[in-house]
Amino acid sequence: MQWNAWGDPAAAKPLSSGIRTLLDQALGIDGTGVDEPTADQVRLRPSALSQGDRDGLSAIVGTANLTVDDRSRLLRAGGKSTLDLLRRRDFGVQDAPDAVLLPADEAEIATILTYCADHSIAVVPFGGGTSVVGGLDPVRGDFKAVVSLDLRRLNELHNLDEVSWEAELGAGLSGPDAERLLGERGFSLGHFPQSYLFATIGGFAATRSSGQDSAGYGRFNDMVRGLRAVTPAGILDLGRAPESAAGPDLRQLFIGSEGTFGIITRVRVRIHPIPETTRYEAWSFPDFATGADALRAVIQTGTGPTVIRLSDEAETGVNLATADNIGEQQITGGCLAITAFEGTEAHVESRHAETRALLAAHGGTSLGDGPARAWEHGRFNAPYLRDSLLSAGALCETLETATNWSNVPALKSAVTEALTRALADSGTPALVLCHISHVYPTGASLYFTVVAAQRGNPIEQWRTAKAAASDAMVRVGATITHHHAVGSDHRPWMRDEIGDVGVQILRAVKASLDPAGILNPGKLIP
Repeated sequence: MQWNAWGDPAAAKPLSSGIRTLLDQALGIDGTGVDEPTADQVRLRPSALSQGDRDGLSAIVGTANLTVDDRSRLLRAGGKSTLDLLRRRDFGVQDAPDAVLLPADEAEIATILTYCADHSIAVVPFGGGTSVVGGLDPVRGDFKAVVSLDLRRLNELHNLDEVSWEAELGAGLSGPDAERLLGERGFSLGHFPQSYLFATIGGFAATRSSGQDSAGYGRFNDMVRGLRAVTPAGILDLGRAPESAAGPDLRQLFIGSEGTFGIITRVRVRIHPIPETTRYEAWSFPDFATGADALRAVIQTGTGPTVIRLSDEAETGVNLATADNIGEQQITGGCLAITAFEGTEAHVESRHAETRALLAAHGGTSLGDGPARAWEHGRFNAPYLRDSLLSAGALCETLETATNWSNVPALKSAVTEALTRALADSGTPALVLCHISHVYPTGASLYFTVVAAQRGNPIEQWRTAKAAASDAMVRVGATITHHHAVGSDHRPWMRDEIGDVGVQILRAVKASLDPAGILNPGKLIP
């Protein structure tokens, strides 16, 4: 990952003429760009880790696996939210972890946590660096120092049970590496969030991730069968069977815990054989409400698409769904829906036939497989466009939520209005795009993309808009986050999400497992 942008610099997406015209005509952005420091110009706050603590931690992980150089610290100074990237553009002094540690195993992690608890050093777990909610902010607070605990060396396929269709994966494995190792044995995990190319198995678990194939394979928390986690209080090895009635499911304390309770080191997941075939079909609906009703009919009937999603009129109009051709209108009017089906030839044929009959009956018009294949080809590329937009002087960010089907129209309207009004108050019109990204029998996730002009202090500009959108979600009874986690950005709304007693429970678990409070302070828990 780049220090000041998303992903691989070789995959950067320059703005097309269509996008530049849209920015100019709709938002008044002339594209002259903004000043940005180079990596050599960035000034980091000096490392606060004492020489004694460097020596103590080096004795645990080895001298080669503890670094305090500015380049290593800068790469782990935060995640990849718009706020993170705007902060990287600051010519002033920037915060960063005081050191980077690369432990080899659970024993070293346990010793690190004991040392840091005894010496007042905060610990921020680091996987792929893809958090978009402030989950990696190096919060020092009252601690002497804060270190980044990079888990990349925990990158093994520990076990694969071909009879039970389970695999135990190291937390530091990236999505592509996990698929490669499983694929060599004829299996796949099938978890493909937009962060897939860089995010890790441990990160998927720690953030309750949901991938783009969730209609077929479920969320990541549905895939987890067991996990191991190192806490300051000891090591937990959870999950003995597919299901159990042995009390509350303690795995769920760690799935979504964001590194605040312990360090996830291994995850045992449900896998499946590599599909024999994949079939695609795109659809057009006359409006968002008609398309949403069609998706609801599909998921409540249970016809079994692997992927099903719906863009609203605005997102369809700018062709955001096919990320390699954004801004180049290809579908005129209506709303674009994408479907895909994986499995055996016979299974795919039956599920596709039943799904397409339902979509047609609910007002859909088939567009063939072209737009769906285009979406699949570019589905991990959209974040690169945000980098170019930020550099051109645009404000661009995404946010997501979920609610019951009956509440989807009210939620979409409330969030769109809140974002539009807040950004108008800052002096810019806003382009608010939306799609249904994940579906369930009882409801769906709405994923918003927002583009506006940078005005004044863009960090405060976006914070104000994001707060307005978050307040709107709470007001209409939706969740504050569906798959981006809580981090520091959503933390102010956690009490609204879980109530006073829920906050007490999280604090009690934290006090039991991490009494010194060293693990990822400032995240998740109000």
